[in-house]
Amino acid sequence: MNTKLHAICDSQGRPLNLFVTAGQVSDYIGARALLSSLPKVEWLLGDRGYDADWFREALKDKRIRSCILGRKQRKKAVKYDKRRYKRRNRTSRDIAAQCTAGQQSRSCLAG
Repeated sequence: MNTKLHAICDSQGRPLNLFVTAGQVSDYIGARALLSSLPKVEWLLGDRGYDADWFREALKDKRIRSCILGRKQRKKAVKYDKRRYKRRNRTSRDIAAQCTAGQQSRSCLAG
């Protein structure tokens, strides 16, 4: 069994809040769990798995602009900032590097 680590990070990629789910669980579960703890920010960058109308509306209600690639099944394409979107996985790479570095791999949540 694998896991997913959903993270809210600051603009430097430092995790502020984490939520762990089973690997086969929809990203919507992580989005819903972390929504109330979102800090006051201008942008939220997220993978395609977070593309849901309810989530985009919740972000809009909080005055947060979303940069989330639309699901392939969407009938109408969603506009997003391609340059900004490319930065979304910086935190994933940083956490993965920490999890695979030496003895830390035993204590890492995302391992």
